[in-house]
Amino acid sequence: MTSKIWLLGLVFVGVLSGCANNSTTSTAGFVDGFPPQGSELPYSVLRDDLIDSKTNTPFEIRNGGFGSAMTANPNQANQFYALTDRGPNANYSGDYGKGKSFPVASYTPRIGLFNVAIDGKVTMVKSILLKRPEGSLISGLPNTSALGGTGETPYHADGQPVLVDDSKPYDKVANPIKLDDYGLDGEGLVALKDGTFWISDEYGPHIVHFDSRGVEIGRINAFKGDSRDVFHLPAVFQHRRANRGMEGLAITPDETTLVGIMQSSMKNPDKAAQKGSLTRIVTVNLTTGKTEQYLYRQEKSENSNSELAALTANKFLVIERDGSFLFGGPNGRSKAKPNAQKHVYRIDLTTGTPLSSIALSDSIKRDVSHGMMIDGLTLEQFVNKNGWEALSAKGIHPVNKSLVVDMVKAVSYPHDKMEGLWVIDKNHLGVLNDDDFATWSTKGKLEQKILDKNKVDSNRLYIIKANLIGN
Repeated sequence: MTSKIWLLGLVFVGVLSGCANNSTTSTAGFVDGFPPQGSELPYSVLRDDLIDSKTNTPFEIRNGGFGSAMTANPNQANQFYALTDRGPNANYSGDYGKGKSFPVASYTPRIGLFNVAIDGKVTMVKSILLKRPEGSLISGLPNTSALGGTGETPYHADGQPVLVDDSKPYDKVANPIKLDDYGLDGEGLVALKDGTFWISDEYGPHIVHFDSRGVEIGRINAFKGDSRDVFHLPAVFQHRRANRGMEGLAITPDETTLVGIMQSSMKNPDKAAQKGSLTRIVTVNLTTGKTEQYLYRQEKSENSNSELAALTANKFLVIERDGSFLFGGPNGRSKAKPNAQKHVYRIDLTTGTPLSSIALSDSIKRDVSHGMMIDGLTLEQFVNKNGWEALSAKGIHPVNKSLVVDMVKAVSYPHDKMEGLWVIDKNHLGVLNDDDFATWSTKGKLEQKILDKNKVDSNRLYIIKANLIGN
């Protein structure tokens, strides 16, 4: 039934993709009057009873959190959708192993629709909670290992494990740690003209299709045993690095092909391999399920590709960033990073080598699990050991990229995370940060996430004027 509903959605996409934008709002109004320092998104308070580990005073956990991805509302020019991830969380190691503290463990990941007024004020139009196929709410809790879970144990803020029934003691069989195979750590978002959405995440990674109400109607991942799937990713994507999955998702303008990008080098086949600069792009044809892979070369090893946005059928924008704060953030002024990297690049898939086009030989093989191998090494291992030039000598080239925006130079970007891109028109780009629900942690202890002594981090929309399409 799921597949039939999903395919019906594609029919509507095909009909609507040829129609003009129905928006009655000109982009000129809100982009011309938009404040250069950006505009803050509204938020509510999830809880304010926890004690900040640095100040020993209560602090706010905010919702907020609408910064993991953003995309245009295809039917309204002055509106955008933004995505939360799995909810407020922090690294934590407790009696049941390493994992994450979830101070709002019942949090449901969601999509927000936001409106930008002529004066630049941003307001929320609605919030769409994400749901399982039968309509119950999903959580942000980790998946089981069969679907890519990396052993993250979920804990409450008080250090107790999140259990199937928190009112009863832990029992490995009768009352185990609570995991959720529908749980999502969403990071990429696509909004289609028919009102449906695709979301990519950091767990599987999974790419999940939701209807306009937020109910799941289809799924794509690399696990062939997952009966929910309509198509599959190549098996190599099972080796995503923990907490660095499919961070960006886009769709071609004709709405026929999804394009996803991994945040960082994958754990392919081990942790040593993930410390490189080779990242993967995958395309998925939504009619046939056919996939293709391309390579993206990061400026620095272990950088983050945090968003992907379509310009044409082959040209896309990519956020590539590090994790530093220009002015030090929660780490203080002494840790300011004047060379913080918050870049937007334009890439062209036609300049990269489709991995399926590489002929096999005595040197080049394909492994069922680890993908293309050269001299017995995965592509990640090969580049780490021999360099990108050696890969080029084998006829394999990453996509070309050119810098479009340096957000540090453009607006003195103060945030650590830059994770949302909104292509408004060919000369204007919306950029959104992830505020992490205004939370931070030091050595596993929760605190308020601040940008400087007196300013709490929040979701902030910036609109940048730039030549997005290029020559």
